Amino acid sequence: MPISRSILVALSRSPSLRDFMENSALGRRMSSRFVAGTRVDDVLAAATAVNSHGMSTSLDSLGENVLSAQEAQQAADVYHRLLDAIQQRGLDSNVSVKLTQMGMDLDPELAFAMAASLVEHAGAANTFVRIDMEGSDYTQATIDMVCRLHAMDGNRGRVGVVIQAYLYRSKADIDRLLSEGIRIRLCKGAYQEPESLAFPDKADVDKNFVRLMQILLPSGVYHGIATHDEKMIEATCRFAKERGIQQDQFEFQMLYGVRRDLQRSLVAAGYRVRIYIPFGTEWYPYFMRRLAERPANLLFIARNFFRQ
Repeated sequence: MPISRSILVALSRSPSLRDFMENSALGRRMSSRFVAGTRVDDVLAAATAVNSHGMSTSLDSLGENVLSAQEAQQAADVYHRLLDAIQQRGLDSNVSVKLTQMGMDLDPELAFAMAASLVEHAGAANTFVRIDMEGSDYTQATIDMVCRLHAMDGNRGRVGVVIQAYLYRSKADIDRLLSEGIRIRLCKGAYQEPESLAFPDKADVDKNFVRLMQILLPSGVYHGIATHDEKMIEATCRFAKERGIQQDQFEFQMLYGVRRDLQRSLVAAGYRVRIYIPFGTEWYPYFMRRLAERPANLLFIARNFFRQ
């Protein structure tokens, strides 16, 4: 019997397994398909390679739920290094940031200050900050903070957020965000949520994803449609053509190492594609959530593990 999504999500929360995986050669080798190394230089090299294939990138320094203000500052410093490098190297890249990595659990105002500094830097570097969405405990606070950041002088169009289609509340959140002209990355969602908050069945998540996509594309704001599901991609392309929405008015977003064939076929068809590239030593929760999203990735890793 294949490993279920719920089991993989549960394993993502295991401290002992995380410690083993993040500190073993075996674990690092298993994750290398989906994570671009542990150093800033590693992710910059990956971004350069992806750009050479005609795709944009979003760079993510992995980590969440820091335990001190010092750790939050250290995490922010990595992002400032990335923003400098994006500007200096002329990369077609932006950055993706989690608020718990900026100290949200310690003090929301600390996280706001850290994020505001990054958005200001991104504006100077002529790029963009995407605030990632975490579990449902953080949904409201994240949306509130993104709206606050976006309303600051000079920040319009420089900061956006992620909306998860499996949450019942997402239509109302999108309505609010669009009223303020905020860019959205629409994804299905990778956290384990209760049925009281999220659609339990994939068919209902897919239906809501299409519904939300059809709200985003005609909005006049540049959004990202984040999926590897060919049915969702086909629905997006079909809707855009029916509504006369040009290919440069939105982008598809996909994960590093997942469906490279599909990524390149979309570029060849004239669509914009952005690849989300994570890096860092704290990769285990991210890696396990990717497996939980698509447990068939386990079989892929097993088949390719001993290949050079």
